[in-house]
Amino acid sequence: MKRLSTLLYSLLLVFLLVVGAVLALLLTTLAAAAQPHQPTAASLTLPQVIELTLAQSSVAKQVQTNRETSLWQYRSFRADYKPQLALEGTLPNYSRTITPVTQQDGSTAFRYVRINNSYLGTTVSQNIGLTGGKVTIGSYLQRFDNFEGNRQRLYNSNPISLGLTQPIGGFNALVWAKRIEPLRFEESQRQYVEERETIARRVTELYFDVLQQQVNAAVARQNREASQDLLRMGREKDKLGRISENDLLLLEQNLLNAQQAEVQATVDAQNAALQLKGYTGLTVDAAHALAVPAAAATLAVNPDDALAHARQYRREPLSFRRRLLEAERGVAQAKGSTGLQASLTASFGLTSSADDLMNSYVNPNNQQQVRLGFAMPIVDWGKTRAVVKTAQLSRQQVQYTVEQEQLTFEQQVLSQAAQVAALGQQLALAARADSLAQRRYTITRATYQVGRISLTDLNIAQQDKDRATRAYIAALRACWVAYYQLRTLTLYDFERGQPLLAAQ
Repeated sequence: MKRLSTLLYSLLLVFLLVVGAVLALLLTTLAAAAQPHQPTAASLTLPQVIELTLAQSSVAKQVQTNRETSLWQYRSFRADYKPQLALEGTLPNYSRTITPVTQQDGSTAFRYVRINNSYLGTTVSQNIGLTGGKVTIGSYLQRFDNFEGNRQRLYNSNPISLGLTQPIGGFNALVWAKRIEPLRFEESQRQYVEERETIARRVTELYFDVLQQQVNAAVARQNREASQDLLRMGREKDKLGRISENDLLLLEQNLLNAQQAEVQATVDAQNAALQLKGYTGLTVDAAHALAVPAAAATLAVNPDDALAHARQYRREPLSFRRRLLEAERGVAQAKGSTGLQASLTASFGLTSSADDLMNSYVNPNNQQQVRLGFAMPIVDWGKTRAVVKTAQLSRQQVQYTVEQEQLTFEQQVLSQAAQVAALGQQLALAARADSLAQRRYTITRATYQVGRISLTDLNIAQQDKDRATRAYIAALRACWVAYYQLRTLTLYDFERGQPLLAAQ
C-alpha cells in the first residue's frame, strides 16, 4: 500500500508539472499569435536591404550608367540642331621635292621645289531640320611661300563665304530624328524607374528565399527541442511501463528527422544568403537574422485605373510609338535612297589676293558657285521596287508585333491588378491558419503528454503547424512580390497616390 501511495504521488506530481508546462507554453503561443513574427533589434529589414541595394549595388550602378548614357546620347542629338563653330586649317604645309614643271615651249623639266601652302579658316554651320540641308558661313585665309628663286610669298583671302548644301527629294534624317529621339530619351527615363522597381522586386524575392530557409531552420530547431523533450519523457514512461516500444522508437525517429531537417535548412539558408549577397553586394550570411516583414499595404486597385496609369507612365506606349516611327522611317529611307538622287550646292563670297596680308583684304572680288548634281537609274531590274517593298513589309511586321505586345502588356497589367486584392485575402487566411495551427499543436502536445491521444495525432499536428508556418511566409512573399510587380508594371505608387517618375 505504501508503494502504491508513493507511485500515485509521483504520478500526481508529474501531472501537475505537465499541466504547468502546458499552460506556460499556451500563454507563450497566444502572445506570439497576437504579435507574430516580430523582428529583433539586430534584424535586417526588407526596406533596408532594398534601399542599400539601390544605393550601392552593382546592378543599381549599371542602371544609373544606362540612364546617363541615354542622357548624353540625347544631348548629342540636340547638338545637331544648334550652330557649330569650327576652326580648320593646314598649318604648316611644307614640301621639298623634285616635281615635273611644264615649260613655255610645252616641254617638261624636273625642277627642285621648296614651298609652303598653309590654310586657315573658321566656319559656322547650321543644319536645316525642315529640309535636311546645311548653311555654312566661313572666313578663310591661304598663304603660299616659294623658297626657291625670288622667294615669292602670296596671300589669298576669303573674308566671308556663304554656302548652302541641299539634298532634293532625298531622305531627311533630321526630320525623323526630331520625331524619334525625344521618344527614345523619355523612354529611357521611364526605363530607369522601371529597372529600379525590378531590382526592388528581385531583392524581395531573394530576401524571402533567405527568410524562408531561416524560418525552416527555426521550425526545425523548435521541433528538435520538442522531440528531445518528448523522447526524454518517453524514456521516463518506458521505465514505468506506460509506453510501447514502437512509440519510443518513433520518438527517436522523430528526433533524428528533426535534426536532419535543421541541418538541411541551415545549408539551404547559407545558399540563399549567398545569392542575396551576390545580387545586393551586402554582407549577408545565414547567421544574419532577417526580420519577417509586416504585410504589404492592402491595396484596392481598380484594374482599369491600373491600366490607365500604365499607359500614361510606362515606357511601353512610348516604345510602341517609337518602333512604329522607326518602321515608317525605314520606308522613307528606302524611297529616298532609290530612284532620282539630286543635290544642290550654292555659295557666294568675297575673295582677294596680294603679296602681303593686309592688302589681301582690300577691294575683294565676289565669287559665286551653283551646282546641281543628280543621278537616276534607268534600268535597275526591279531593285528600287524590291527595296521599297521590303521596307513596307518590315513596317507591316512591326505593326503586327506591336499590336500583339500591346495586348499582352495590357492583359498583364489587368491580371496583376486583379491579383493584388486576392493575394491580400490569402495572406490574411494564411496568418489565421498559422495562428490556429500553432495553438492546436500546443494543445495536442499537452494532451499527448498526459496520455490521452496517440503519437500519430501529435505528429499530424506538428506537420500541420510546420506547413502553416511555411504557407504564411509563402503568402507574405507573394504579396510583397505582387506589390512591387504592380509598381513596376504601372510606375505608379498606389499607396501614396502619385507616379514613381515624380520621385526620381
